[in-house]
Amino acid sequence: MTSLPELSIKIFADGADRNGILELYQNPLIRGLTTNPTLMRSAGVTGYEAFAREVLQTVIAKPISFEVFSDDFREMRRQALRISAWQGNVYVKIPVTNTRGESAAPVIRELVGEGVKVNVTAILTPAQVEVVAAALDPSLPSVVSVFAGRIADTGQDPLPIMAAALECLRERPLAELLWGSCREVLNIRQADECGTHIITVTHEILRKAIRLWGSDLGEMSLDTVKMFHRDAQAAGFDL
Repeated sequence: MTSLPELSIKIFADGADRNGILELYQNPLIRGLTTNPTLMRSAGVTGYEAFAREVLQTVIAKPISFEVFSDDFREMRRQALRISAWQGNVYVKIPVTNTRGESAAPVIRELVGEGVKVNVTAILTPAQVEVVAAALDPSLPSVVSVFAGRIADTGQDPLPIMAAALECLRERPLAELLWGSCREVLNIRQADECGTHIITVTHEILRKAIRLWGSDLGEMSLDTVKMFHRDAQAAGFDL
C-alpha cells in the first residue's frame, strides 16, 4: 500500500483551530490549508481579519484559502480584493452561487482578470464546473472545489462527477480540482486514485490518517478485542 507521503494528491488541512493550523503547517505531508466561515465560527473566531493575519504570520510558504462572506456580488468582489492583498500565498474562496442561486461566474471572471487567485467553492454538479471553468483564466492558478463528500451523503457516487470535472478542466492547466468535504480516511485514497489534484481533510481526520494509514488489520482486530475487554472490566459488568 502506498504511504501517505508517496501519494500524488496534495493534502490540504481544513480547519480554523489556530493551534491546529500552525501545527499542521509544519508537517511536510500538508501541502496547503483552507478554512471557511462555518469552521471559523465553530472555532470561536470573532475577528475575521485579525485571525487571518495572525495565521499568515506563520503560514507564508504554502497556499491558504480564506472565504468571502458577503452575499452581494459587488461587496464579494471588494472583500476578495482585500483578502487577496493580505499575502501572495492567499487564495480567495468564492461560493459558486449566492444564496439566491445566482451564478458567481461574472465576479469570478472579474477577479481573475485582476490577478486574484480564486478557490471556487461549494460546487456539486458537472454543470457548475463547466460554468466556473469558462470563467477562469488559463494563465492564472486557481482551485475548483467539488464537495465530493456532500455528493456521497446523498447516496450518489462522486467518482464519475470528479472524473467529469477533471475532463472539463483539461484546457485550464493551472486550475486544480479539489475533493472537498472529506468524510473518512478512505476518501484520500479514492481522491488520489481518480486523479484529483487536492483533497481537503479536517484536522481530526488528518490525525487519524497519520496514525492509522497502512496499519496491520490483524493487529487492529486484536486491539479492538482488547478495548472491549478492558472497557467491560472497567465498567464492572457482571452476569
